[in-house]
Amino acid sequence: MSIRTLYISLVLFAASLMVSSCGIYSFTGTSIQPDVKTVTINYFEYKALKVNPSLSNDLTEALRDKFIKLTKLEQVDIDGDLELIGAITGYDVKATAINAQEQAAQNRLTVTVKLSFVNRKHPEDDFDDKSFSAYADFDAMQSLEAVQSSLCEEIIEKLCEDMFNASVANW
Repeated sequence: MSIRTLYISLVLFAASLMVSSCGIYSFTGTSIQPDVKTVTINYFEYKALKVNPSLSNDLTEALRDKFIKLTKLEQVDIDGDLELIGAITGYDVKATAINAQEQAAQNRLTVTVKLSFVNRKHPEDDFDDKSFSAYADFDAMQSLEAVQSSLCEEIIEKLCEDMFNASVANW
């Protein structure tokens, strides 16, 4: 074995020890302590005035999927080491651009969510009723019903990213 091969092996070994020994960081950007093993993601209650019947379920499932893909936490129905409790509090459409005839040229769908995060192992990480909003714009010539599904997919993705980062990535 050459000195170069031995040196490279030693450097790789040292690097692997450093990564595995710190225990709370991962390559997905999470900072979950090693003693945290489970997560409970409650169904997002729908409290917005304007109704979208599938949004609560879609948001809940998307957030659960994100945790499955990016963490090793086991999802449990109650009393997880981590718990996320949320509600959809806003579902609004507003004009964002006006044309020369003073009519809406572009509309914006905005979804607002309130989230509480409980860390039963490390309560200093808890937060209550933190608000998250995401939006997507669409041409005012289209009806909301025609574009609602694709807009909500885009919005849900943004919301899940923000909520995931706020709860387990400490961003």
